[in-house]
Amino acid sequence: MKILDCTLRDGGYYTNWDFNSTIVDSYIKAMNILPIDYLEIGYRNNPSKEYLGKFGYTPVSVLKHIRKICSKKLAVMINEKNTTPEDLDYLLSPIQEFINMIRIAIDPQNIDRAIILAKAIKAMGFEVGFNVMYMSKWSEIDGFLPKLKGINGIADLFCMVDSYGGITSNEVKELLIEVRKYTNVPIGFHGHNNLQLSLANTLTAMDHGIDYVDATIMGMGRGAGNLKMELLLTYLNKHKGLEVNFNTLGNVITAFTPLFKKYHWGTNLPYMLSGANNIPQKEVMDWVTNRVYSFNSIVRALDNRKNKTKDNARFPIFYIKKKFNKVIIIGGGPNAIEHKEAIKEFITNQPNTAIVFATARHANTYLDTNISQYYCLVGNEGDRLTQNVGANKFKGICILPPYPRTMGTEVPEYAKEATFELQTIEFINQYKDSVTTIALQLAITLTDNDIYVIGYDGYPGDVLSEKEVSLTNENKTIFTAYSKFKGIKLKSLTPSIYKELDIESVYQFI
Repeated sequence: MKILDCTLRDGGYYTNWDFNSTIVDSYIKAMNILPIDYLEIGYRNNPSKEYLGKFGYTPVSVLKHIRKICSKKLAVMINEKNTTPEDLDYLLSPIQEFINMIRIAIDPQNIDRAIILAKAIKAMGFEVGFNVMYMSKWSEIDGFLPKLKGINGIADLFCMVDSYGGITSNEVKELLIEVRKYTNVPIGFHGHNNLQLSLANTLTAMDHGIDYVDATIMGMGRGAGNLKMELLLTYLNKHKGLEVNFNTLGNVITAFTPLFKKYHWGTNLPYMLSGANNIPQKEVMDWVTNRVYSFNSIVRALDNRKNKTKDNARFPIFYIKKKFNKVIIIGGGPNAIEHKEAIKEFITNQPNTAIVFATARHANTYLDTNISQYYCLVGNEGDRLTQNVGANKFKGICILPPYPRTMGTEVPEYAKEATFELQTIEFINQYKDSVTTIALQLAITLTDNDIYVIGYDGYPGDVLSEKEVSLTNENKTIFTAYSKFKGIKLKSLTPSIYKELDIESVYQFI
């Protein structure tokens, strides 16, 4: 059996295929010593408009360096879905002296096209690996397994890929038997760890004569990650007598630990549910890393997907018969508290005014204002409303984004009779699930006159976290879109570093 490490390729989904050169050199040095046969170090891709780091393209300059310091066989991957035989001269001819195996990522629906592509790659002198995804769905695809006869004489490896991380050991065994009915090529297994079954499934594959197994350092890989190489090697050392230098193994783990602390790959509840229900990890990965989406909302979205429903709830469309003179949108910044007395006095002095809470973070502070109050329920806001207002104090109206909502719908039970949804978002095409977008669209509906914001302070300082940068850019885009739609800038009554806002001190009005 051969062991293939694909840390730089599969782990690149977290780093955008950028890895520090020091980490890469430490990795290669360790791989030279450890009992690993192949290193899959990245992709070869056609030019793209999105940013991919060096191992998303694995250029010749990188390969020259790695080939110089690496004693193991090297592999790169190409995606069948966006690669044609005509692309191969550009993609593969420059790397022939450096790379041993080309692995092709294949949707089983496209196996016929993949065989044509593989023949052309084989003719260039490479070993060819078929990485066929979605193995939990193979039995649902008419004619797929018999078509595997076509890979005989072409493939040097047929790798069964548990893309969703939800396959069981019995299914691994059964599919191995089925694949062997049609092929005489070496077979591999690539497991994902959504249900923490990657080791069990790999051991089952080994017990039934698998020829290759994939793993990564610390399990680094897309979504919930892969089988941990250190776990596989420890098992093989204990039970199969494989010689492992554990000092070397410890050193490479140490090299990747800062990346783990930064990206926190591994399984969690959403990934577990996606694995159990055969839902692609890429979408769940985007949800998990989104600062707005709570675990509850992700679970709800997965449940809706499983049940094939657009959304789990629908509420009446929000209409208003008589508009307000003014609307004040309250954000989550500290200035909404720092200047609360002045803001309350301003509200008291302005007849026919409504408050819109973009977030319920400071809602408890303004419960004593005797005017109409609206709460935007997006992401975690239903839970925040319960924490900061609760059933006993709730007296407002809840507003949802238009139906259907990507992450489903969560409304506290006590607020359901007072909940409505917007019919449309008309001033912006982006960030339609942002609380600020919902608050502004609601304000546009509530008044034809002045709309003010408070508590949109912005983040001071030269060094911002990734979350702060993301939110800052989001708000800038939303404020700019509002200005273009209305023809005037939005006004802030409290200090803000957003240049997209006009600042008018609340104190001048009291």
